[in-house]
Amino acid sequence: MLRISQYLREVARAEQDGHYPSPQGRPKAQADRAASAGPAKARGPVMIWNLTRRCNLTCKHCYALSADHDYPGELSFAEVCTVMDDLKLAGVPVLILSGGEPLLRPDLFEIASRAQAMGFYTALSTNGTLIDAAMAARIAQQNFDYVGISIDGLRETHDRFRRLDGAFDASLAALRLLRERGVRTGLRYTFTDLNQQDFPALLELMRAEQVDKFYFSHLNYAGRGNIHRGRDAHFKATRAALDLLFETAWRDALEDVSTAAPQPREYVTGNNDADAVYLLAWVSARWPQWADDLRRRLVAWGGNASGVGVANIDNLGEVHPDTMWWHYSLGNVRQRPFSAIWQDRSDPLMDGLKTKPRPVKGRCAECQHFAICGGNTRVRAQQTSGDLWAEDPGCYLDDAEIGLSAEASARLQALSGQLGPRDGSVKPFSAKRSSGSRNSSAAPIHIQPVEAINSSEGA
Repeated sequence: MLRISQYLREVARAEQDGHYPSPQGRPKAQADRAASAGPAKARGPVMIWNLTRRCNLTCKHCYALSADHDYPGELSFAEVCTVMDDLKLAGVPVLILSGGEPLLRPDLFEIASRAQAMGFYTALSTNGTLIDAAMAARIAQQNFDYVGISIDGLRETHDRFRRLDGAFDASLAALRLLRERGVRTGLRYTFTDLNQQDFPALLELMRAEQVDKFYFSHLNYAGRGNIHRGRDAHFKATRAALDLLFETAWRDALEDVSTAAPQPREYVTGNNDADAVYLLAWVSARWPQWADDLRRRLVAWGGNASGVGVANIDNLGEVHPDTMWWHYSLGNVRQRPFSAIWQDRSDPLMDGLKTKPRPVKGRCAECQHFAICGGNTRVRAQQTSGDLWAEDPGCYLDDAEIGLSAEASARLQALSGQLGPRDGSVKPFSAKRSSGSRNSSAAPIHIQPVEAINSSEGA
């Protein structure tokens, strides 16, 4: 996740004070929990935990291929508690309770209470359609640190995405009910060519509804998102959307710095780490004097965190490098503790993800900004080429922007079969690329699907 607002507030403060500010620490809620939890432990990954796969919706881009029926074999409450104890020992600071639709799990609030009592930053990820006044009151009483609700367009677009008439009205009502009860909320949006026209209006909706956070997600090729990857956005549309996002976040950053807003709005992006490079270029074009400072901050951030700074446990206890890797299991918490699975580099995927630098190929290996993005999202590379270490086809930066010479570009095109240089006009999956690049010796990893995914319905 790239915290756009954090970096733009730093630039705004630099403009105001004449020097670049020191990096910010962890959010207060996390710092307070860490202090109350006792002696410091090694910091583990942020955990996205799919407590159930059941969902009342069948969204077009769902990575879990969820549907409204029970899925046998899901972790019991006792098993969840055992895993939670191990996560604490592993230094996991954050639990994002997700699904499916987590509100369909009867013991959700018991799980949340235990997580909070153990000092985890505890967030809830929901589609919002099941939140009426009574449920909003229950969520507020639970005192989640954050509740994210997915809204992927205005009424017509969102309902089509979610495959349910009335979904938009229900989710918007949920945001309002939670805001009225003082719950910190976020709006989550996945950008595709089906809903890009609604993006400006959603930014305005966020402000009008006083939502605390806007999460802009690029489409990643997992679950139904992989089935429908043909609807991913064109590169030029992606760049235009990010320009608008940065401009909106900059306006708020100036307001935050000048008024010392106690709860500023946050804008973040996910599932495309090239956003950090694009942000650096955006800032450099306007305030070149702060470019080096921002670049150092972004290099320290490090880009893609799959298998390192973020982890996933699915409803059956399978461990994945992140939520987009449900077709690849690292192990199951019923057989081995998460802490052991997470440190086991005998798995070739985990070894590669934890290797610095990662053994990427193609344009990613040649990119002058590799230290910032870390090779971007590996699952898109694997899903489109069969090679985990191939270049990410979702990178919307052109050859000049990544420092690729004409000679290097021609060589890579010859190896990959791409018809022309990357100029921002193609769709991210449109070029057919081979895994046979000569600039890395890493062998392709052939992914074996997890049984749960094989048994799922098509979409």
